[in-house]
Amino acid sequence: MNPRIEKAVVLGAGTMGSRIAAHFANAGLPCVLLDIVPPGTPAGQAGDRNKIVRAGLDAAKKAKPAAFFTASLADKVEIGNFDDDLARCAEADWIIEVVAENLDIKRNLLARVAPFRKPGAIVTTNTSGLPVHLIAEAMPEDFQQHWAGTHFFNPPRYLKLVELIPGPKTSSSVIETLTDFCDRRLGKGVVIAKDTPNFIANRIGTFSMLNALRLMTSLGMTIEEVDACTGPAVGQPKSATFRTADIVGLDVLVHVVKNIYETVPNDESREIYKIPPFIEEMVRRGWLGDKTGQGFYKRVKGGGDKEILTLDVNTMDYRPRQKTKFGSIEAGKAVEDTRERLRALVGPLLEGQKGDKAQQFLWGALSEMCLYAARRMQEISDNVEDVDRAMRWGFGWEMGPFEQMDALGVASFAAQVRKEGRALPAVLEKLLASGRKSFYESEKGKTAVFDIKTGAAKPVEEPKGVIILKSLKDAGREVERNTGASLLDLGDGVVCCEFQGKMNAIGADLIAMLHKGLKRLQSDFDAMVIANQAVNFSVGANLMLVLVGAQEQEWDELHMAVKQFQNVNLALKYAPKPVVAAPQGMALGGGCEIGLHTAKIQAAAEAYIGLVETGVGLIPGGGGTKEMLIRSNEHAAGGEDLDLFHALKPVFETIAMAKVGTSAEECREHGFLRRDDGVSMNRDRLVADAKEVALGLVRGGWKPLAASWQEGARTTQIKVLGEAFLAPAKLAIHMLQRGGYATEYDGQVGRKLANILAGGPLSSSQTVSEQYILDLEREAFVSLCGEKKTQERIAHTLKTGKPLRN
Repeated sequence: MNPRIEKAVVLGAGTMGSRIAAHFANAGLPCVLLDIVPPGTPAGQAGDRNKIVRAGLDAAKKAKPAAFFTASLADKVEIGNFDDDLARCAEADWIIEVVAENLDIKRNLLARVAPFRKPGAIVTTNTSGLPVHLIAEAMPEDFQQHWAGTHFFNPPRYLKLVELIPGPKTSSSVIETLTDFCDRRLGKGVVIAKDTPNFIANRIGTFSMLNALRLMTSLGMTIEEVDACTGPAVGQPKSATFRTADIVGLDVLVHVVKNIYETVPNDESREIYKIPPFIEEMVRRGWLGDKTGQGFYKRVKGGGDKEILTLDVNTMDYRPRQKTKFGSIEAGKAVEDTRERLRALVGPLLEGQKGDKAQQFLWGALSEMCLYAARRMQEISDNVEDVDRAMRWGFGWEMGPFEQMDALGVASFAAQVRKEGRALPAVLEKLLASGRKSFYESEKGKTAVFDIKTGAAKPVEEPKGVIILKSLKDAGREVERNTGASLLDLGDGVVCCEFQGKMNAIGADLIAMLHKGLKRLQSDFDAMVIANQAVNFSVGANLMLVLVGAQEQEWDELHMAVKQFQNVNLALKYAPKPVVAAPQGMALGGGCEIGLHTAKIQAAAEAYIGLVETGVGLIPGGGGTKEMLIRSNEHAAGGEDLDLFHALKPVFETIAMAKVGTSAEECREHGFLRRDDGVSMNRDRLVADAKEVALGLVRGGWKPLAASWQEGARTTQIKVLGEAFLAPAKLAIHMLQRGGYATEYDGQVGRKLANILAGGPLSSSQTVSEQYILDLEREAFVSLCGEKKTQERIAHTLKTGKPLRN
């Protein structure tokens, strides 16, 4: 029987230790965080003796982006120190060491921990570079059987990867327990790495960064030009190369690079791991990146706003940031699919063309990185797919090295490498000799990958309980489809409505497919899930269509569009069988409103949900305001008007200020999730979890809210306060305007919102129908569309992605 993990002790309250403890708390795991006693502190002074650990936890509480899902979760982390509280290790099922990267320090601490460790407790190290087997080699046999490396990536809440490094004696049950716990409870993607310097992701990622520095020098490029080539253009994060280095910290980068150089004497590319002189000079000057306020980039105040300067590595002076424009990169922006864009950027060079400077850089960067990854296979991992996963999950790449070679065409890639006189790694030679054309092959929803040991294909194994919608489509499980959404058969009587437009913006096609899904639900299925596996669930209404309609003064069409969205949401709410929404990423505006109308929500832990319409000068018009008003009625402590007034205040504030929850748990605090709505820590499991929730409702005898819903029929009755709420709300808006916290137009939008939540200027409290509130919503939404300032806000948001305060 595998060990259970119900409590953890984290040893070390530095940046990583405190944030790992925070994420344990996010997962609901009680945790004790320990660190050293400040040198020279007398015994008996408890407060002073915990000064270092308290500072670490306080730093985690203040971290940006937030380390905790909600501030209150910090209460799950207890603190102590190594001298007074090490005995608390006896309470832990998992003890994770996260102290300084020094072999002697780690060994000495583990020797002190060992007497307190209870039988069966797992002990791991978060080392990023030290040999895992050396750290515990002097420990007892049972200790070593329960010992491993668990390398989290910073920040642990947000980066998916955990590299799991078994020791020579680690039991299989420990590996299984850690894999399952990190996956299900912590939401991580786990790859098994070999105990080699810097494991998988840092070994390849660091090589890639240093190779980019080499190419920058040889091609005479600037920092901005390199970052333009190594960000979203090739499916990598916006932070690209140098912004990433500033975030990580140049001191950390130098430590990792030196560790690799010193520990890989037989690496044929070892010399690339020498620190470039300009980076050594930056470290000497203390220009370490974000932590010191300057690195490759530096923010300075200028003209009231902060200006970003860029380091000129030739002169070591900062200068204004320069805009870069490469023809190839600009053309690539029109290609949405990353694989196709990569072929468009690099393909011409594989056909013998010279390409522009950006294309030359990209080929040099991509080809060397892919060749290096292929040369390191068997040394760092037994599986091609684990290397690709490590780079996707740890560095935020859309494709790992072997997936990138597949995108370009392995044969074309290899031919160009040979043409340039470079040697092909054995893995590539073996693949080509086998007659295969790619590392991955997919057919009918099943994916196989090249097995470097046997030279044959083997299935890509997904963890049990993961549903991949694309695989279902490839397997022929798509029921219906249009440009905005599709219906998929999830099996067991559950249909899924998957959004699939750009940013999953809500339009007529998506609404039509929801209606089709509800029709099929009535006749062919037992439950429906609304889900997709894009980055974001839905960013809300298609603002471009709203803007065009407003500018063309198509008021009847706008009224009809809003009414159609309201109607489909009411149809979801009063569906004869349960409907479960499964939001992930951003679920904003209309995306939020869809979820508010379903029987239950199963949200990804990293779901960012909010009614944000006021940011563009509108109000929620698809029933979102109405649903939050209903929830205010539910939350009112008693049946008195005053109880409802107090319940309405935070709802008004949340919608008026366009607040967005920064985690599923914070969304619950805002009222977007109910108490019994669920949360999936691992986004990969979200669809399967939502399906199980839907089936659970069916098995539990779920009853619809009404036998049927028809337009105009009496549905839920809602208590509203009229002037008793409207007058104080208007006064609050006036005070915000006087204090400079709201513009005059913010006030106009706010009064429209207050009018809906009040049920209009009624002289006394009364109950009204849902349709009554929906009519108020629709009138307010369309009337605000006619305002010039709203149109300016929408246009600005479409152009910049940011709200305008006018």
